[in-house]
Order: sequence, then structure tokens, then C-alpha cells
Amino acid sequence: MSKKEKNTDIEQEQIDATETETIDVENQAEELVEELTKEEKLEEEVKQEKEKFLRLFAEFENYKKRTSKERLDLFKTASEEVMVALLPIIDDFERALTHIEEDKEAEELRKGVVLIYQKMLSTLEQKGLASIKVEKGDNFNADNHEAVTQIPAPTDDLKGKIIDVIEKGYKLGEKVIRFPKVVIGQ
Repeated sequence: MSKKEKNTDIEQEQIDATETETIDVENQAEELVEELTKEEKLEEEVKQEKEKFLRLFAEFENYKKRTSKERLDLFKTASEEVMVALLPIIDDFERALTHIEEDKEAEELRKGVVLIYQKMLSTLEQKGLASIKVEKGDNFNADNHEAVTQIPAPTDDLKGKIIDVIEKGYKLGEKVIRFPKVVIGQ
């Protein structure tokens, strides 16, 4: 073998060795890419599961808040039906007091009725009932008042304002259970 052939063989062996190393490096790189993609897939799955968990946890927290608020509202207005049923009795007490005050001979009767009326009102107020204050001459607001009728206003400044209060309005907590019934000027 000549020197030239030996050099060619050595060069060929070096090329073959380099190619083998290159193939080995490529195979290792592919394996690393496969491992990385597996790891990336697992990391993505973990990330998605965490996100699902956080959303579910947030929904549960919102559910707890909503149900506790509904429960509190229910406790506040649980006696609404009883209060609405008692409102006509309060109206009757007020009418009776108006008529008894006109009768001068029934002073003792008036004191008894006033005592019972005040006791009933204070008990209902302790349970959350409050009357809605409406005065003659206030501006009429359809959101807060119930107009029973309209009459010609006695003066120009009472047009569109409340002339008379027919029936008081009441609230239970923050909820209006009966709107005040009023007469407005036209």
C-alpha cells in the first residue's frame, strides 16, 4: 500500500468515525427531544390540572358566598308573610286612634289602645319592620310611591307632588313590603 492509499484509508476511517459520532449525537438529540417533549407534555398536563383545580375552587368559593348571602337574606325576610299580614291590623289601630281622639269621653280607652299600639309597633320594629316616611308636599316618585288617584292641585306648587297619604308604606330590612299609597296633584 502506498502512502497515498494509507492516507485515503485513514481519512475514510476518520470520515466514517465522524459520521458515526454525528449519527450518535443526532440519536442522542432525538432522544433528548423526545424526553423533553414527554416532560413538556407532562408539565402541560399538570398546568391544565392546576388551572382546572383553581377554577373549581373559585366556583366553590363563589357558591359558598352566594348561599351564605341567600341564607342571611332569608333570615332577614323570613317573617315577611307575617309582617304583611299584620300591616292591616296596624292600619286599623291608627284609624281607631284617630276616631278615639275625637271622642273626649273615651280618655281611658284611648290610653289603652295607644299602649297596645305602641307595644305592637316596638315589637315589629325590633324584628326589622320600619315605616316609610312620606309627607304631604313631597315629590312623587313612581319607584317609591303608589299613586291611588290624581286630583287637581289646590295650588300650583303642589302639581306633581303628594297631596295626601292614604296608606303608610313599610320596609322589612331593606326590602319594601308595602309601598305608600298616595294622592298626587295634577
